[in-house]
Amino acid sequence: MNRKNFLSSVLGLGVMGPAFATTQSRHNAKTSSRSTTSTRGAALLPPSPPKVQPLLIPPYLKPGDSIGITCPAGDITLKEIQPAVQQIESWGFHVKVGDTVGKKDFIFGGADAERLADFQQMLSDPSISAILCARGGYGAVHLIDQLDFSPLYQHPKWVIGFSDITVILCHLHTNLNIASIHSKMCNSFPDDWAKAEPVQIASIFSIRQALTGEKMNYTVPPQDHNRLGSAHGQLIGGNLKTIETLAGTHSDIDTAGTILFVEDTGEYLYSIDRMFWHLQRTGKLDRLAGLIVGGFKVKPDDPGEEYGRSLYDIVTERIKPYSFPVCFDFPVGHQKENYALKYGMPHTLDIRTDQVNLLEI
Repeated sequence: MNRKNFLSSVLGLGVMGPAFATTQSRHNAKTSSRSTTSTRGAALLPPSPPKVQPLLIPPYLKPGDSIGITCPAGDITLKEIQPAVQQIESWGFHVKVGDTVGKKDFIFGGADAERLADFQQMLSDPSISAILCARGGYGAVHLIDQLDFSPLYQHPKWVIGFSDITVILCHLHTNLNIASIHSKMCNSFPDDWAKAEPVQIASIFSIRQALTGEKMNYTVPPQDHNRLGSAHGQLIGGNLKTIETLAGTHSDIDTAGTILFVEDTGEYLYSIDRMFWHLQRTGKLDRLAGLIVGGFKVKPDDPGEEYGRSLYDIVTERIKPYSFPVCFDFPVGHQKENYALKYGMPHTLDIRTDQVNLLEI
């Protein structure tokens, strides 16, 4: 990747206009007709919301606003979040550290009830403008159907994270059509900034750019396996394995007319192939506007169990029946080059022979 060109595009972002905007959501009839009242095993939402809701964009942050840090999934210590706390405060924001930071219940940041209460408190606190998930790991699915997201209708706020937090981002998009931010979390902030690579620093600073209302505009070099073309639509997606596990649930995503981005880590090639088959068999590729393939850290094949196909081979085979544009190696995922994306916001994806551009519109 030509890092110099990419970093210059990141640092040259423009300024966002109004804090609120509306657009029609693209929920299909199945998603729109789901019950959103408080029932056992279903998310807690206000009774009888409109079947088609306008896109809700939380207010962009200004100096003095507060960002809450909580652990809805994996655990992290207070010491480990200090680099993130110090950096966020240097941006002019206040930090409210949740009760789950420092708690540990095996792999989780506290027991389910503790993580639920902490995240709910931040959802309900009108003084908190954004919620930064401390890390991914696993555990958000334990909470998602018990959380009451109705406070976001009166006090919208940004939810920030990726990996396992894909559960929450997808759920917010499907049920509230509220924008969020897919980006690095606290465990990605370096202890020593002097030793951090430029792309890591730029990725972290893109979080501030997204939170303060700059329009995200990323330009990356072309890739030989790309399929040329242009697409317009809401940008949705996240961790591919997590998206697969949400199929048929209240958090499932409708991809019709959207630009879908996917990434993953620690998966065998045959498992990645199965996930792309799943996208096809569940209809998520049928009416897609565009596809962004981010970083995939592939688990090496076991000796004697070689799959014999690359990631490019797998994706290229699955997209043959369709005509939407596709780009590979976009800097999003479990890697240092993991730039902030405004989940649910309208974007344009332009894939040409000389470059790829993803522009928030």
